Amino acid sequence: MSGSWGRYPSASHTAEFAISWRSDAAIPAARPLLAYGQGRSYGDSCLNDGGALLRTSFLDRFISFDPLTGLLRCEAGVTLGQILDLAVPRGFFLPVLPGTQHVSVGGAIANDIHGKNHHRAGSFGRHVQRLELVRSDRGRLECAPGDELFAATVGGLGLTGLVTWAEIQLRRVPGPAIRVETIPFRGLDRFFALSEESDAKSEYTVAWYDGLRGRGVFFRGDHAEGSRRAPGRKPGIPFSLPLVNDLTTQVFNESYYASQKLGRRSRLAHYDGFFFPLDGVAGWNKLYGKSGFLQFQCVVPTHEALEALLRESPPSPLTVLKKFGALQSPGMLSFPRPGFTLTLDLPNRGGATYATYLRLEHMAIAAGGALYPAKDARMSAKTFARSFPRRDEFARHLDPAFSSSFWRRVWQ
Repeated sequence: MSGSWGRYPSASHTAEFAISWRSDAAIPAARPLLAYGQGRSYGDSCLNDGGALLRTSFLDRFISFDPLTGLLRCEAGVTLGQILDLAVPRGFFLPVLPGTQHVSVGGAIANDIHGKNHHRAGSFGRHVQRLELVRSDRGRLECAPGDELFAATVGGLGLTGLVTWAEIQLRRVPGPAIRVETIPFRGLDRFFALSEESDAKSEYTVAWYDGLRGRGVFFRGDHAEGSRRAPGRKPGIPFSLPLVNDLTTQVFNESYYASQKLGRRSRLAHYDGFFFPLDGVAGWNKLYGKSGFLQFQCVVPTHEALEALLRESPPSPLTVLKKFGALQSPGMLSFPRPGFTLTLDLPNRGGATYATYLRLEHMAIAAGGALYPAKDARMSAKTFARSFPRRDEFARHLDPAFSSSFWRRVWQ
C-alpha cells in the first residue's frame, strides 16, 4: 500500500488505479479519489484513507522542449530529477527545487513547492505557464495564470482534479556546477545578518541550525562555470532502524558542525550534492523506525517569533532555517509568504511528540504564521483556517470526486 515519506499516519486505500496515458486519462467511478505521484509529502496530504488513489508515476513522458527558450512541456508523473537529467546538459535548470529530486511535476504543482532561492524566484507555481486538468464534473480543461482554477490547482493539494501535463519555463545556467560558500555561525543574530547580506547577492541561501548549542552553518550558492561530477550514492537503508534519538542527534550535530567548520569556505560543487544531500542515502526515513516521524514546518513573520520557536524546539538532526522573500505565490493555498521558515524532524514517540507539535503549532499561529500542508500530519482545522485565509474561496473549486486524509481532517 502507498504511504507518505514520514511513515505517519498510516492509511488503507480501497483501490489504486494506474494512469498510463494522458490521452486516455479518465476519472474512475470509485470515490473519493486522490492523485498519488512519488509519495514524498511527509504527512497525510498524499493519503486517502478509505478511498482510492490514482497512480501517476506512469505519466512520465516529455512532450516538447524548446532548446532556445527552455520552455518544457511534460506529463505530471515526470520527476524533477528526470527534468534535470534532460535540461542541464542543454544549458537549462529548474527555476525552483525542493530538498529532493524525487518529486513529480504534479506533486510540485499540488504543493507549490519552494526552495533555497525563494527570495529570488518565489514558488514553483510562478514558473508554470499552462497545465491540463481532468475533472469528474467538467472533463478536460487547460488552465493558465490568471484563471481562478489555475490559482486553486497550484498549491491545491491535488483536490481540484487530475493534472495530466504541465508547461514549465526553465532558466539558463552555465552547467552543473554551483559555487558554494559555507559559513559557520553562532547565535540567531548572526543568522539574521547573514540572511540579509546573502539574499542581496546570492541565488541560493539556507542554514542548518543546532538549537541545543545555538550555532549553525549558513550555505549560499550560485550557478557557476565548471564541470563537477555528481556525488556517489551511499548504501540505502534496507529496513526500519530506529537510530534517531536524543543521544545520536547530539553526536550527529557535533560532528556535522565540526566537519563544516573544518571544510573549505568556498568550493565548486555539483548541483546534486548541494540541493539533494539526503537523496544520497536511499530510504533515510527508515532511520526513524517503524513509527516514522513528524516534520514540522512553519513560516513566521518576525525575528522574535523564530527565536521563541527555537527555544521551545527539541533537538533535531535536521533543523533548517530560511528567509522567504516577498514574491507572491500564485496559489490560493500556497504556503510561502514573507518571513522566516523553520523546519525540523520529530521522531514519532506518540503522545509526547504530539504535545510538542501542538505547542509549536500554537506558537507559530499566535505569531501570525502558517503551517505547511505538504509536511503536516497533525494541524487542526482552526490552524488550517488561520494559515490559509482563502480556504473558503478555494473550496468552491474542489472536484466533487476528490478528497484526501488531510482535507477531511482540516475542513470542518
